[in-house]
Amino acid sequence: MKIIIGGAGAVGTHLAELLSRENQDIVIIDDDNNRLDPIRSHYDLMAVTGSPSSIEMLNEVGVSKADLFVAVTPDENRNLMACILASKLGVKKTLARIDNYEYLEPENAEFFKNLGVGSLIYPEMLAANEIASSIRMSWVRQWWKFGKNGELILIGAKIREKCELLNLPLREIKAEDPYHIVAIRRDNETIIPRGSDFVQLYDIVFFITTPEYIPYVRKIAGKEDYKDVHKLMIMGGSRIAMRTAQIVPDNLSVKIIEQDPIRCELLNQHVGKNTIIINGDARDISLLKEENIEDTDAFVATTGNSEANILACLNAKRLGINKTVAEVENLDYISMADSLDIGTIINKKKIAAAHIYQMLLDEDVTNVRSLTFSNADVVEYIAGENDAITKNVVKDLGLPVGVIIGGVIREGKGIIVNGNTQIIPGDDVVLFCVGQGQMLKKIDKFFK
Repeated sequence: MKIIIGGAGAVGTHLAELLSRENQDIVIIDDDNNRLDPIRSHYDLMAVTGSPSSIEMLNEVGVSKADLFVAVTPDENRNLMACILASKLGVKKTLARIDNYEYLEPENAEFFKNLGVGSLIYPEMLAANEIASSIRMSWVRQWWKFGKNGELILIGAKIREKCELLNLPLREIKAEDPYHIVAIRRDNETIIPRGSDFVQLYDIVFFITTPEYIPYVRKIAGKEDYKDVHKLMIMGGSRIAMRTAQIVPDNLSVKIIEQDPIRCELLNQHVGKNTIIINGDARDISLLKEENIEDTDAFVATTGNSEANILACLNAKRLGINKTVAEVENLDYISMADSLDIGTIINKKKIAAAHIYQMLLDEDVTNVRSLTFSNADVVEYIAGENDAITKNVVKDLGLPVGVIIGGVIREGKGIIVNGNTQIIPGDDVVLFCVGQGQMLKKIDKFFK
């Protein structure tokens, strides 16, 4: 497959990194040669200096023979124009990064398709969805649903002293227990666990379970004393903050603290009755106390400054808030933010790149997501009639080291997998792996 990426910013670069592992024919175009030099050094692809919206440049890189053109520059209008030109020049599919939520309305899909823009991606909306999911429960670091109706749930939780599994070899967990530990994040390493591994203090442990057993996982994780989120405070009136306020449940009260009075006026026009806009600086401790931060259940920092977001979350922790979420757009700060134990980390650029990457996978792969601040992937496959994955029980499949099957969705029901589980054709199989692109290639062999 030939894929052309327009824009070598953070989204384009991370997407190029993911795709280069798949041995695809990748071309990335950017006006700034300084952005391209590191890409040339690290990835097996063609990096071309030029404008993604230039007809001459698109012809030069062979857009007419490309399968996909992705425009992810910071300029929405440029992305749309580049996709329109690429479509007219013969590319099979196009995708544009946008900043206007209105464009995503279903009634506009046909309009953009007729222009030549096949798909649209709005990173701020994706980030808002991640935040809304992460604050669903105050004790959870990450929370993902699998299946059409969330038949399987992935829960990432930080292990404290009250965890019932602390220092227990995983082989001692009973096969009939309604959960499966599929990954452990320890320091800067992600472990796909085996029976001899055990949970240590301050690990981030990823459980997969079914919805009815979420309270059970909460109990064994030692999180029953964490309050559920009913009151949310957001620092910074960014687009992510606005979208988050729009999509959280109506029974959740929200306060957004924003320094710019003009931005406050705009926010007031777009958020619901459950959201209060406050003009002020959320770094001001006296203001936070005045706004009753002690009674707040969750604190989210979404300014454009990664350092400010990290420090704000640390302050919120110091003031007694258990659940904090920081938008950290500087990739170099993600591991540092993790080590500081600030809570959930959101990076819209990585989320957007992973979303685009998912769209490019084979049709039998329904979903792939990267665990934040780690090199692990969560992947969903549909098991086919003659796939190797269906030929033996799980313990006899010979899965590569670093791969684990967490569960399957069968006929609308989530099933936790153990070594004696038999995968059957039609199962929606949820796997976890480290190694990302190269490991996905190894997993592919079991679904062909």
